[in-house]
Amino acid sequence: MEDPGVLLCPTCSAPLADGARPGSGGAPGREDGDDRLLAALRASESRFRAAFCDAVIGMALIDPEDRIIEVNPAFAALIGRGVGELVRTHLHEIIDPEGMPSRLFPALVHGQRERFRVEKPLKHREGHTVWSKVTVSLIRDPAGQPLYTLALVEDITEQRRLGDRLEYQALHDPLTRLPNRTFFFERLDAACLPGTEDRGNRGGSGRPVAVAEERRVGVCYLDLDGFAAINETLGHHIGDELLIAVATRLRRGLSERDAHLVARMGGDEFAVLVTDSVGSEQLTALAGRILEVLERPFDVAGHRLVVTASIGVVERSVHETTPTDLVKDADSTLYWSKADGRARWTLYDPDRGAHQLTRQLLATALRPALERGEFTIEYQPLVGLADGAVHGAEALVRWRHPRYGTLSPDRFIPLAEESGAIVPLGKWVLEESCRQARQWLTEFPDTETFVSVNLAARQIWDSDVVADVARALDSTGLPARLLQLEITESALLGPGGRPLQALQALADMGVRIAIDDFGTGYSNLAYLSRLPVHVLKLDGTFIEGFRDPAPPTAGHSTAAAVGGGGGGGGGASGASSATSSAASPATSSAPAERPALPELHSRRRDADEQIVGAMVQLAHTLGLTVTAEGIESAAQAERLRLTGCDTAQGWYFARPGEAELVAAILRKGRPAPSHR
Repeated sequence: MEDPGVLLCPTCSAPLADGARPGSGGAPGREDGDDRLLAALRASESRFRAAFCDAVIGMALIDPEDRIIEVNPAFAALIGRGVGELVRTHLHEIIDPEGMPSRLFPALVHGQRERFRVEKPLKHREGHTVWSKVTVSLIRDPAGQPLYTLALVEDITEQRRLGDRLEYQALHDPLTRLPNRTFFFERLDAACLPGTEDRGNRGGSGRPVAVAEERRVGVCYLDLDGFAAINETLGHHIGDELLIAVATRLRRGLSERDAHLVARMGGDEFAVLVTDSVGSEQLTALAGRILEVLERPFDVAGHRLVVTASIGVVERSVHETTPTDLVKDADSTLYWSKADGRARWTLYDPDRGAHQLTRQLLATALRPALERGEFTIEYQPLVGLADGAVHGAEALVRWRHPRYGTLSPDRFIPLAEESGAIVPLGKWVLEESCRQARQWLTEFPDTETFVSVNLAARQIWDSDVVADVARALDSTGLPARLLQLEITESALLGPGGRPLQALQALADMGVRIAIDDFGTGYSNLAYLSRLPVHVLKLDGTFIEGFRDPAPPTAGHSTAAAVGGGGGGGGGASGASSATSSAASPATSSAPAERPALPELHSRRRDADEQIVGAMVQLAHTLGLTVTAEGIESAAQAERLRLTGCDTAQGWYFARPGEAELVAAILRKGRPAPSHR
């Protein structure tokens, strides 16, 4: 409850002076009270004036018509003007009304808020902008009606500049000054936001068409070819200068011309974002222009550097993708460009992408699949061409995948080698194969059937393969002479001496060493006499000529020769022969000096036989035996036998199967020819 004896300010109802009370009694008392009231008012105004004028932040009193009643020197100095010239100035001449919160002031008038704050730019006399934080309060009259507005204005220009600098640093690459990955994804997210917009295209119902169904977006994702070599040979400082030069050329060639966003994604990777694209042709044309922009050499610190780029291109409708998927697919397509030869662009192919995804899923599942026991081994007999007996069997691993079914080695072995999973998988195959060979030896002690296991180069580099083999032989009790290890020629004769040392140690243990796919790798015959090798396995390409039927005799047509060819070719071989015979009449009008198609086949067959015969003779001279792969007919087997080839394998003898298949053949004494 207010004290009736205390004088209150008639404007703001604040006490005017402590203990000031009006006099009591007649006129003299009233005059004395009025004098004291006036004195108190003057003292209060003096205090307000001192606080108003000496305040370090800007203050302004504004009437209901948004004209300035009074400002303090701090406010006038903030915008470079005098106090007097601001009186009666309309507020909008100083503060741009655009963007003012229209709902806040009515809430202030109706007492729903005591004050509100906004950040607004002020117009300085010299033309530049002064950013300020404005706090607005409403002063009312004794009846509670709005009297005028008090604005407290604080200069935050430096804070804004600091914030802008920090934001710029957060969104731009410090080296190239290009937008960075964060900025790129912000723009891409905005381009992919769903929404509706009336572009003058309305359906029959008159409703606006969804923007997400119309808009398209595209990305060119590029990586510099051979940049790591520049860093390694010339130094990282040269590499940084090159990145700056590349960024400058991309910005001038693309951003300034087409207003596309060019960003550095990290390292030597850049991306160009095209919003509202009009089709894949626009993106591929842009990718071609990027290659042209980078075509000219770069002069960097006295070095003339030639740089190419591999580019992945993705363009699609906004409603069909997400920013993450778009960039992921662009990145994958970039590496397709590198795999296809570099210095090119590649457009995203969904089928290739699905294949790549399947590869990744398989690579990820390899090790868990081994733990779950999803792998199995099939065996294909190795048959002596001279006696027709089974001498051994090659172990071929299969993956019983719960989703994709049975996968052959070519589907997952390359993935296992890339990921390193080939080491534990190879150990498992080695142990299981040795265990199975020991069972054959127990059941058929007189045959001494060996098992042949493929050995990947990475098993030699990433594992102690000599110890692994010794452990497998010891745990299964298999004699070392009944284990054959196959390694490809390129891995055996590659750089470094570790494979040779390991294979020499294995040979010294009594293990047989076979060079697989001989003739497709280095083919360094000088090494062959010094390698710890026992067997050469001829690559299937050398057996191709043996699959052709025998040449026709006089008076027989080519078609008749194809139809009567030697028993069991079938499959791809049969298709090839049919194509050749159908093509023969078309070549009859060719010039006389060009041989007919059957003659070409005959020459190829003769050449293959001579090559195989020479390799067999060479191997026998060096004390090695020879195995041929891919035998599909009795005619092939016979012709290979005549070259001196020792053993062979293929569907003619038996398809790969369970271990019992080999056991059944051993019981019979020799395999029955397989007729497909």
